[in-house]
Amino acid sequence: MNRPLALVIDDEPDICELLTLTLSRMDVRTESAEDVAGAKTLLGKHKFDICLTDMRLPDGDGLDLIKWMQANAPGVPVAVITAHGNVETAVQALKLGAFDFISKPLDLGNLRNIVENALRVGSSRDQEPKLLGDSANMNQLREMIARVAQSQAPVHVSGESGTGKELVARLIHDSGPRAEGPFVPVNCGAIPAELMESEFFGHRKGSFTGAVNDKAGLLQCAEDGTLFLDEIADLPLAMQVKLLRVIQEKKVRPVGASQEETVDVRFLSATHRNLSTMVASGDFREDLYYRINVIELNVPALRDRGDDVLILAGHILNRLNSAVTLSEDARNALLTYAFPGNVRELENMLERAVTLCGSGIIAPEDLYMRETSEPGAAQIPTGKLGEQVDGVQRQAIIEALEKTRYNKTAAAKLLGLSFRQLRYRIKKLGID
Repeated sequence: MNRPLALVIDDEPDICELLTLTLSRMDVRTESAEDVAGAKTLLGKHKFDICLTDMRLPDGDGLDLIKWMQANAPGVPVAVITAHGNVETAVQALKLGAFDFISKPLDLGNLRNIVENALRVGSSRDQEPKLLGDSANMNQLREMIARVAQSQAPVHVSGESGTGKELVARLIHDSGPRAEGPFVPVNCGAIPAELMESEFFGHRKGSFTGAVNDKAGLLQCAEDGTLFLDEIADLPLAMQVKLLRVIQEKKVRPVGASQEETVDVRFLSATHRNLSTMVASGDFREDLYYRINVIELNVPALRDRGDDVLILAGHILNRLNSAVTLSEDARNALLTYAFPGNVRELENMLERAVTLCGSGIIAPEDLYMRETSEPGAAQIPTGKLGEQVDGVQRQAIIEALEKTRYNKTAAAKLLGLSFRQLRYRIKKLGID
């Protein structure tokens, strides 16, 4: 098997020599360049497994090179070398597509970890994350997962409750170089505040009443893998400060310990709440927000995924080992329903329908849908009130059609519906 090949870019001979020596001890071959032009020439001649570049080069900077590589050498993981404490530049590099960053003075242990992770990217580069659905926004989400999986940048997964944020986080982990390491999910809102520091960082025997043994924290358990901070908006402000330092320094101090421990963990986070609004109100630290939100992935709501709901419904019914099928009316009902609870609600709805439907075919009434298109709205009773709801919907559709001169595509966009959803409602409500 061929030895991996690394490209080292730095105009300081001492740095180049140190990097080359360190890599050679890892059985990695190196080629060196002292500027951007020389690096581009070498990237055109050789197939590199990793690139290490300084930020300041005689004829440009590392950010320009990263942009060029995303278009001309997209398969090469690139790590940038930054001045100590220059977090803003490092974050900018990660957003442009850098795999990771190394601060000066160089920590050789950290450098070796980064190189090993980058080399593992090669073995996972061809893996395709598996997400059900053919809608445009799901295809875009797949592409983003494949891109960010190769990076070590913190990723924040946003989206409504029930959309599958933890699934996305697991796919990022499974598709990247840390796939063989642990994936440790933690619900930040489920840990009592008084136990939070011990749970995250671990503790030493005798450090507090009840600490009868040493205990590893969640961060130590995620070593060489990924820590997924679900519902990160629920973290108390005091814990946010401590977590920020861990992310920046990659070190933790267990409760009762006299020394810090180095940790090699990738951070992913998620919440259904609006973090930027919480920052503005002072309920979430701005510095932590920018540190965890280097890259944001938004998981679309089910109502915005068009025909994906039918693909998901088929998959759920198959998983239930059910011979029950959906009637055409039930399929149309699923296509026009807003799903306040998203995929989680769809799963619950179909499990109940399979159990309770009297025949082998699920009808619309077996689905027990809420008569509303507003996410999170309360249950609306049937009967006359249901007729009033139909009247309101009919009037809204007529007004949208009149505003758009009966252009159904434009009217659907105005109403926040897909074209197919609008067409079905026009037919259902008897609009001529």
